[in-house]
Amino acid sequence: MQETLSFIGSHMQMWYILILMIFVGVEVINSVPSVLHTPLMSGANAIHGVVIIGAIIVLLNADPENYVELILGFVAVILGTLNVVGGFVVTDRMLEMFKKKPAKK
Repeated sequence: MQETLSFIGSHMQMWYILILMIFVGVEVINSVPSVLHTPLMSGANAIHGVVIIGAIIVLLNADPENYVELILGFVAVILGTLNVVGGFVVTDRMLEMFKKKPAKK
């Protein structure tokens, strides 16, 4: 417990930046018009692909004897992949709504 408190105390600036990023992120997302939501979500999913690559690199550099690292890395890769694929599926469905329907004969 003392190590945790020491880490928090020595990295206080990082905590301030994290809290500021949360507030800025909430304000940015709340101010996005609904018309721009689909392209924004698609771009966010593309950026999350970089996160998957990072998780794979960290997983490859993990100690083979540390099963907790390996399991958490594997779960991070799986959840990141599900997020990207699910986001693109939702984006595709949203874009389908804007396509013109074929005329009935």
